[in-house]
Amino acid sequence: MSSDLLALSATEAARLIRWKKLSPVEYVGAILAAIERSQPVLNAFTVVTAEAALEQARIAEGAAMAGAALGPLHGLPVSIKDLVDTAGVPTSYGSAVHKGRVPTKDASTVRRLKEAGGILVGKTTTPEYGHKGLTDSPAFGITRNPWNLDYSPGGSSGGAAAHVAAGLGPLALGTDGAGSIRLPASASGIVGLKPTRGAVGHGYAPDVFSSFSYSGPMTRTVADAALMFDILVGPEPDDPWSLGGTLTPVSAGLLGNRIGGLRIGYIRRMANADVDREVEAATDSALATLADLGAEVEEVTDKIDWIEEDGRILMRTGMWARSRAHLERWGNQLDSSYRDFMEDGRKISMERLREAEGARTQLYQAVQHLFGRYDLLASPTLVTPALPVTHHASRDQVMVNGKPQGFTRTGWTSFLYPFNLTGHPAISIPNGWSAAGLPIGFQLVGRWWADRDLLRLAAMLEIARPWSQRRPPHWGGVK
Repeated sequence: MSSDLLALSATEAARLIRWKKLSPVEYVGAILAAIERSQPVLNAFTVVTAEAALEQARIAEGAAMAGAALGPLHGLPVSIKDLVDTAGVPTSYGSAVHKGRVPTKDASTVRRLKEAGGILVGKTTTPEYGHKGLTDSPAFGITRNPWNLDYSPGGSSGGAAAHVAAGLGPLALGTDGAGSIRLPASASGIVGLKPTRGAVGHGYAPDVFSSFSYSGPMTRTVADAALMFDILVGPEPDDPWSLGGTLTPVSAGLLGNRIGGLRIGYIRRMANADVDREVEAATDSALATLADLGAEVEEVTDKIDWIEEDGRILMRTGMWARSRAHLERWGNQLDSSYRDFMEDGRKISMERLREAEGARTQLYQAVQHLFGRYDLLASPTLVTPALPVTHHASRDQVMVNGKPQGFTRTGWTSFLYPFNLTGHPAISIPNGWSAAGLPIGFQLVGRWWADRDLLRLAAMLEIARPWSQRRPPHWGGVK
């Protein structure tokens, strides 16, 4: 067994616990010690449930030694993003408005992870209400990237990404409302899966019928993402999208070691005008690997309206509707970028909102037509690697190849949000590092309910282009 417990994948640790070669108490204790060391440096957690986690680890160890039936996550530490309710543990949505709020029941995703044997070690940081792709908030401060502390781990699942990347636990539950799983996965050098709309019940969205928010796994390896995904999948009565769909088996073309005949459409640009040169080179290299494995890779040349403006309208009107009541009492304590986005939402007319909703339908249909020709779609995850922690989401433009390219939606995250709006599953996997040592991500997008195709192809790329052996400078909370 590896002497470095922090380097264990979830699948490895679960196997060792099942074989009685790894103590859950020792393992969870090592994770908690690393979290404690890391907090002054990375600030990835809003709360750490150390006492309860160690008690659960003792119970898990007793069950393992007694030969009891063990769940797939038995004795494994799991973190939950601060946007997801956890019974008896504060959930504040990254906001001073709700700081200290303690839910009385678990969200269904949390319940499933616990029923599988997972042990909650804490809640991870998010920007206020998960509103932006950088993880800092007036309530909890700045979360930093373990690859370089001057950079953000991304957001809004930034605490989840930072702690997984730094070896502070193998499994994190994130949420993705506009790329918030895939964005920090790319910026922090880990795996992040946004499932098909409805594959994982997500009944705590403000509006479940028009929702573009998802829950999904964030891990260091594809196998761990698949393990966690299989546990999370399932219906939830409060989420109508989760009540009827069925995941499809892995496609026949992905069952071997080669993928001859698999058709992959490469999307070079969406709403963005440019892509960082290092990101583009890394993307070309990943596409070449897919071609070497036997895939047919073709650039998508269709003229598609990726509805950057309409998507922004859908997002910011929701922010205004959700939080306008807090302005009078909490205005000065709300994040300035959140206030800016709310003000944008306030100005939008009902007619313009309805037009944006119609544009969402047209985007879905355009992407569906692409899947008439392609088995999967591919793109960079982000336009550039991680942004500095000082970047202001609503006031600073993103610099791409030395030129300003707009704010984060167009200048950085343009490849992400469209698939929140269309419902298609999408995964980000590590795809090398920039010359400055910052991670670069590669995105794969599948047909509705073909989540396992994404995981299978991502696993093949992980074998061909391994990443998990490389550790950030701030691994394990070391300063």
